Amino acid sequence: MGAWRYLFKGKLSLMKKIVECIPNFSEGRDREKIGLIARTIATVPRVAVLDYTLDADHNRSVITFAGEPESVVEAAVRAAAAAIELIDLNAHDGVHPRMGALDVLPFVPIRGLTMDECVVIARNAGQRIADELDIPVYLYEKAATRRDRIDLADVRRGEFEALRDSIESDPDRKPDFGTRRIHPTAGAMAVGARLPLVAFNINLTTDDLSVAKKIARSVRGSDGGLLYVKALGLEMKSRGQAQVSMNLVNYELTPIFRAFEMVKREAARYGVAVAGSEIVGLIPQAALNACSEFYMQIENFSDDLILEKRLQAELSKIEPGFEYEERAPVRQPPPIGVLQVSQPVTDSGSAAAQAGALAAALGELVCSLTINQKRSSDEEARGVLDQLRQLSADLRLASAEETEGRKQVAEAIALPRDTEAERLARTMALEQATKNAVASPLRIAQNAMEVLELLNELTEIGNPSAFADLATGAQLAMTAMRGAAYNVLSNLLTISDEDFNRRQRAEITELITRAKERTDEIEALFFRLYPR
Repeated sequence: MGAWRYLFKGKLSLMKKIVECIPNFSEGRDREKIGLIARTIATVPRVAVLDYTLDADHNRSVITFAGEPESVVEAAVRAAAAAIELIDLNAHDGVHPRMGALDVLPFVPIRGLTMDECVVIARNAGQRIADELDIPVYLYEKAATRRDRIDLADVRRGEFEALRDSIESDPDRKPDFGTRRIHPTAGAMAVGARLPLVAFNINLTTDDLSVAKKIARSVRGSDGGLLYVKALGLEMKSRGQAQVSMNLVNYELTPIFRAFEMVKREAARYGVAVAGSEIVGLIPQAALNACSEFYMQIENFSDDLILEKRLQAELSKIEPGFEYEERAPVRQPPPIGVLQVSQPVTDSGSAAAQAGALAAALGELVCSLTINQKRSSDEEARGVLDQLRQLSADLRLASAEETEGRKQVAEAIALPRDTEAERLARTMALEQATKNAVASPLRIAQNAMEVLELLNELTEIGNPSAFADLATGAQLAMTAMRGAAYNVLSNLLTISDEDFNRRQRAEITELITRAKERTDEIEALFFRLYPR
C-alpha cells in the first residue's frame, strides 16, 4: 500500500463544525491521477487534505480530507468531477468490488455535528453530484432511505457490469438521485454518512484465495462472525499472498485486536499464518488503545496515521491556534493482584462473560504472587499477565456485545409483518440478527478457553501457594464456557441455515471438550498437591 501526504496552505476562520470525507476511487496504480484529484480537493478553502493511499492489487485509492461542511461538500463534488474525467471503469481491473470511478463517498461527523446533520450533508452532496455531473447516486449507511440499502454490499451488488445491465429495468436498482442511466465510463456512486471505521487488512502466508475467503466468511458479522465486521477474501498478486480485507464499523465494540486474533485463529486451522497487517487511511486514536505496534504487526503504522494527530497538525497550519478536543483519558489497568468487581449481570451471556473475566483476574492474582518471588519465571509470568489482562478486557467488552446482539434480535422481531413481503423481510432480518447473536457467546467461549490455557501454563511457573486460585479460576472459566455454550445452542434452534448451525455446533463442542480436559487436569494437579 503506497501512501502520500498532501501539504496545503490557506487560512480559516474558527471551525466550529468539522466533517470528514473519505472518498474511495477505482484507481490505485496511476499516482498522477490520484495526486491530481487530491490537489483538486485542496483548492477548496477551509478544506484540509489529510492523507491519501494507493493499492495496486486492489486498484483502489482512498483520500481523506476534512473541513467545514459546505466546503467539504464542494470539495467532494470537485473530486467526483475529476474522477469522472480521469477514470474509465471499462478499462479497470482489480480485486476490490467497485461500481463507480468515485466508488464510495462517506461523510463522518468529527466536531460540532450530529449524525442527523451529517446525513443532511451526505444527501446534499449526493443530490449535487447527480444533478451537476449526470451520474446516478445511491444513498447508504445512515443516509440510506431504504432498509435494503443500508449495507454497502447490497448497494454495490454485481458491481459496475451488473448495474449497467439492470439499472433501467430493475425497480430495485433505481438510484436515489439522478436518472436511471449509468454513466458509460464512471458508473454510479454510493454516498453515505457513518461513524468512523477502521479499514484493516491482514495478509496471509499463502496465495490460496479459497483460504482467505473461508476466513473472511468466518470473521464477518453477516455470516455469524464478529459483530460490526465486514470482510472479504482477496488475492494480492504483487505479493504472492491472499488477504482478508476488513472494515471494522464499530471499533469500540469490536476492537482491532479481536478481529486480528480471530483471523489468526481461523488461519491456523488451514495451516496458515499471518504475514502482516495494514491500516488503510487514517485511524482514530481510540482504536489503538488496546493494541500495540508489535502485537498487531502493522506494516505501515506511524503517528501520521492517527486521525486526531493529523487533524491537529494540518488544521493548525491553516488555522493558527486550532486545537482538537482531547478525548477522555484511557483508564489504566488496575494494579496486579487486585480482583476487580464484576459489572452488573443483565442476562446469562453477560454472566458467562463475567465468570470468564473473574477467571482471568484470578490468573492475574497468581502472576502477582509469582513475579519477584521466583525470578527465573518473572519474564514468563509477565507475558501471561499481559495476555490475561487483554482477555479480561475482551470478556468485559463481550458483555456489551451480548446486549447489543439481543437488541438486534428484538428489533427484528418487532418488524412489521402485515404483508407477504414484510413477513419475508422480517424472517430474513431475524435469521441474520440471530446469527449475529451467536457471535458473542461463541467468542466468550473462545476467550475462556484461552484463559484456561494460560491458567494451565501458570501451574508450571506460578507460585505453588496460589494453586487454589488457579483451581478456582479454572472452574470459573469452565462455567463461562458452559454458559456461553448454552447461549450458542439455544440461538441455533431458531436458525434455519443448517450449514451455519453445523459449523457452530462443531466449534462449541470442540471447545467444551478441550476445556473439560484442561479443567480436570488443573483440578487433579491441585489434589495431588493438597490431598483430600
